[in-house]
Amino acid sequence: MTKSVDKARPFVQIYADGACSGNPGPGGWGALLRAPAANVEKRLSGAEKNTTNNRMELMAVISTLEALNVPCTVEVVTDSRYIVDAFQKNWIRNWLRNGWKTASRQPVKNVELWKRLLDAAAPHQIAWTWIRGHAGHPENELADSLAVAARLEIENKSR
Repeated sequence: MTKSVDKARPFVQIYADGACSGNPGPGGWGALLRAPAANVEKRLSGAEKNTTNNRMELMAVISTLEALNVPCTVEVVTDSRYIVDAFQKNWIRNWLRNGWKTASRQPVKNVELWKRLLDAAAPHQIAWTWIRGHAGHPENELADSLAVAARLEIENKSR
C-alpha cells in the first residue's frame, strides 16, 4: 500500500526486527527510527512473555509507527517476508476483501495486530523494503540486538 511521495512530509526510516525463543515463547522486538534530515535516531524495544516471532515482527513496526507524531514518508526495512509480502503481494487487500480470511478461507493469524498496523500506517506514506536477516546489514543487526535484549530481559524476569 505504498502511496506517492509527498516531499513536504518528514522522511524517516524504520529498521525493525523481532526475536522469539521458542515459537511460541518469550519474545522481543526492536527498532531503529532514523530521521536523516533532522539527524535524529531513536531506539525502541519491547517484549512479551508468551508470543510468536511473527507477532514480534509486527509489534516492532507497529510500535515504531505509533511513535511518530506527524504524518511522514516512511521506509520500513525489515527481514520479515510476512510483513513485506502482505503489502507488496496485496495479501492485506485480499484479506480485507475476504473479511480477514486467507485465500484458503482460513482466518488470518494475528488479525488484531494487522488491524493495528493498518491504523498506525494510515497517516503515513510507506515503502516496504525486505532485506535478508543476519546478513551483516548494520541497522538490521542493531534492531535484532534490541529485540534479543528485550527478549532476554523478559526471560530473566520470568525466572
